[in-house]
Amino acid sequence: MELQEDKNDKESKDYILKDNKKTNFGMGFIITIIIILIIAVVISGFYFEFW
Repeated sequence: MELQEDKNDKESKDYILKDNKKTNFGMGFIITIIIILIIAVVISGFYFEFW
């Protein structure tokens, strides 16, 4: 079985991130995790009296 690519589909090669449900969920999930980690670092900084 070979993968065939559409010769006329130039638009899909231009973008790494597609505008679909998986990409939107993935980006939202990653941004949420990063925000939670930043909040955890700030809270731990106050708890251990670094600030």
